[in-house]
Amino acid sequence: MHFEENFTYHVYNRSNQIVFKTTENYLYFLRKFREYIFNYVDVLAWCLMPNHFHFMLSPNKEATILVKEKHLPNTQLLSKQFGTLLSSYTKAFNKQNGRKGSLFAHNTNAKQLNQVAKHLQGAMQLSYAVTCFRYIHLNPVESNLVKTIKDWEFSSFKDFANNRNGNLINRDLAMRTVNYDSDNFERWSSIDMNDDDINNIF
Repeated sequence: MHFEENFTYHVYNRSNQIVFKTTENYLYFLRKFREYIFNYVDVLAWCLMPNHFHFMLSPNKEATILVKEKHLPNTQLLSKQFGTLLSSYTKAFNKQNGRKGSLFAHNTNAKQLNQVAKHLQGAMQLSYAVTCFRYIHLNPVESNLVKTIKDWEFSSFKDFANNRNGNLINRDLAMRTVNYDSDNFERWSSIDMNDDDINNIF
């Protein structure tokens, strides 16, 4: 992963197995995110799913500093911190479930979102950031985990919909970046997206 200061990124990782089995698993992962990642980013949106996670974030200057890693000499601090987060969570999950080995089978990916979908024209153009922001919140519905977007506990949707007073997200930056409809947030978030738009954020 490569990050630039103040750019917007979709950071995600999907496992081949369930990584969040209980409510405490979800909450523990978020606590570890605060411990290892939060000081280096502004979070615009997030969602934890049973076998994967999504974060839409903007790194600060410190996040982009190169750190000394034995096998990866050009690793940025934020990339190292994500590795530490997953390693720490895996260790706790393995202990809890009596298992060994890797939990997240794939590398964590980061897609830079500071672009506009080129196949759309004029006023209908959507930024990658808007698509990503809406996709992250709609993901549990699209995956048939819940019937409505407001029913999933483990995302930032409830914070933006003013159903919860979470402090993980930067509301002001999210508004400047995606200009979401705060008065009709659930309806705005639930509008269907086409596959071409979604492909642009991965």
